[in-house]
Amino acid sequence: MKATFLKRAPLSVLALLAVVALAPAALAHHAFGSEFDANAPVILKGKIVEIEWVNPHTWIHIEITKDDGTKEVWMVEGGSPNTLLRRGANKNSFPVGTDIVVDGYQARDHSEKRANARNVTFPDGRKLFLGSPGTGAPEPDAFQNDKAKSTGKQ
Repeated sequence: MKATFLKRAPLSVLALLAVVALAPAALAHHAFGSEFDANAPVILKGKIVEIEWVNPHTWIHIEITKDDGTKEVWMVEGGSPNTLLRRGANKNSFPVGTDIVVDGYQARDHSEKRANARNVTFPDGRKLFLGSPGTGAPEPDAFQNDKAKSTGKQ
């Protein structure tokens, strides 16, 4: 019996190390409703200042010019790089300086300048679905333009 335990011990230690190593990635991923407010649709208009093509979600940083002329940068979460690649987009699809319009949902903490994107519309009229219909996110067709808070000028 002791010999069997010693043979399995290295395998058990390896399994434990794998669980410990993967735990931060699992904890980093979240359900839509834990971070974003489905009752707070937003329309953001501005220029791309940065793109983060990272897992588990891409992030587009948009500089918004408010009605009073002041500027603020919003972080907009998109789908995973793999999901966006399957939809025909890559990191080069979002060049810095490009004017875009994003419709999505604001963070639960409305003091944060963060949103989850549903669509991004480019100056030539192309529209790309960035969101995820799963894990508590509103259905793609459920976005209510008439109730969305519009931020930024173009």
